[in-house]
Amino acid sequence: MAKMHQTGVSPALIDFMKKRRGSVHIYDSFDPAKTALIAVDMQNAWLMEGQPAYLECGPGIIPNVNRLADALRGAGSMVVWLRNMHSEAKLDAWSNFFDFFGPNRRERMVAALTEGNLGSELHADLDIRPEDEIVEKMHYSAFTRGSSDLEDKLRARGIDTVIICGVATNVCCESSARDAHMLNFRTVVVSDGNATGSDLLHTGALNGLFAMFADVMTSEEVLVRLETTVAHAAQ
Repeated sequence: MAKMHQTGVSPALIDFMKKRRGSVHIYDSFDPAKTALIAVDMQNAWLMEGQPAYLECGPGIIPNVNRLADALRGAGSMVVWLRNMHSEAKLDAWSNFFDFFGPNRRERMVAALTEGNLGSELHADLDIRPEDEIVEKMHYSAFTRGSSDLEDKLRARGIDTVIICGVATNVCCESSARDAHMLNFRTVVVSDGNATGSDLLHTGALNGLFAMFADVMTSEEVLVRLETTVAHAAQ
């Protein structure tokens, strides 16, 4: 059985935020037509053993990501799969990205995330459909200047809510969630739909997001809210 993180938002922080804002969660419902699932960097580089950025807990989130994609797609929501890609433009525009890697890993990461290489491809176990959007990004955040055209695609569809899952919790997912919030998207991060290199990093990222940037929910909590909204609309 694939390994998953055993931690989420800390109970002490949940209690603190409940007292501060009057409830644990911010969002009780989702309008499917205005909601998008953003699956961040679910590529072989992070999800396939032997690849340079492999995350032990990465493959374990694939079933939850697929469940969310299926439910949201079926309700009429937008489903977006992000791909983190390397290029000469990235090497020129964001050279300090590589300061955080040793020379050997730097070369392996560049190779893995170059178009046409196995590491750059979305994992084979993902349930990607023809109607889904696949968007390439250049930076950790899909929303920062020059990273991708994701914001334009969301605005064109009238999206006001983004549900974020993928890898890595504390890097691309957290960066994208923070920027989404500051661009006025209602932002939800799925605790059991994100993964990173350790429980410590996972929990730290979720805590920071939950405090001021995003509602943090389990995949089941997201699905229950979606099902309730759809049921009410059908009455």
